[in-house]
Amino acid sequence: MDEGAAAALLKGKSLLPRGVTRVEGSFDFGDVVRVHGPSGPVAQGLSNYSAADVERIRGLATHEIEGALGTKDFDEVVHRNQLVLLQPQE
Repeated sequence: MDEGAAAALLKGKSLLPRGVTRVEGSFDFGDVVRVHGPSGPVAQGLSNYSAADVERIRGLATHEIEGALGTKDFDEVVHRNQLVLLQPQE
């Protein structure tokens, strides 16, 4: 994810598609994913989308998800309530 998304996660926010810069590996809805920022791992949590879907929506605003996927079940890739930080908050 980009620097802005990493800062947002550290402030208790969710990971939105806009902040996703790259997708690695294979995962499905509900799988635990590790979220990396520019400086390394920041958090891990339950993904609301599969790897293929995240690849299609990465970098998009939340209102663009439905246009890219044909449906929008969630605004967040990983919701803050399903997320654990891996580094201390600043």
